[in-house]
Amino acid sequence: MRLIRFGDPGKEKPGMVLKDGTCIDASIFGEDYDENFFGSGGLRRLRRWATTFASSQPKVNTESVRIGPPIVRPSKIICIGLNYRDHAKETKVEIPPEPVLFMKASSSIAGPFDDLVIPRGASKVDWEVELGLVVGACARAVPASRALDYVAGYMVVNDYSERSFQLERQGQWIKGKSADGFAPLGPFLVTPEEAGNVHDLRMFLTVDGKAMQDSSTGNMIYGVHQLISYVSQFMTLLPGDVISTGTPAGVGLGRRPPKFLKPGNVVESGIKGLGSQRQNVIAFHE
Repeated sequence: MRLIRFGDPGKEKPGMVLKDGTCIDASIFGEDYDENFFGSGGLRRLRRWATTFASSQPKVNTESVRIGPPIVRPSKIICIGLNYRDHAKETKVEIPPEPVLFMKASSSIAGPFDDLVIPRGASKVDWEVELGLVVGACARAVPASRALDYVAGYMVVNDYSERSFQLERQGQWIKGKSADGFAPLGPFLVTPEEAGNVHDLRMFLTVDGKAMQDSSTGNMIYGVHQLISYVSQFMTLLPGDVISTGTPAGVGLGRRPPKFLKPGNVVESGIKGLGSQRQNVIAFHE
């Protein structure tokens, strides 16, 4: 299944993308895609409901309706740093012996086509296309051999970063990762049986049509099962939580000279089978 949410920010409704590409309103199903939904067998209920009722539901015109993030705001967004061999090489750091963890504020979540607003005082806004996963069940100290059982689905994430806040303002990376709009999700959440082998998916990102990132999830150092197991040793993962699994080479910081986003730029990114997203970059305004 492919799940979407649509409507104005804070007023999104749940929907689905049918096999023929038609988007439908699934509001009558009666549940949004939140922690309770994922943690109580919601995907199974939705699948049964869709078999009988999906084709008769109102269609959603995605050309005229905003597409929001495909999940309700989760309790947390955990991100993995330096998890691609080519990215570690471009940043001239050794491959980490354990996954590098940091977090983004959940208030940074945005829809996949929302504008990206340059934060006040920012000067080095960077891009990072990433494979994101949504946790489907409460996970504590999960062994890697069972970790994929805890995945509700996968989606595109752009882990936008303000490098001056991240690297020049002391302390944790979270300061450079958490501005409003710095975590566009979607356009949809793809359940595991439809996503296929997520360790062999092409991923790309362009700025104004010029290729910046062109790689594969096959370059990940630590795979999805390893990351879920590792993170769950340190914190309880709740249903609906997001793990963003790292970015490949091609970020602005790694270029010589470095390249960062300016108002007027257009960023497009995507992952094979998971769709693509697009942000117009605009200046900060009160």
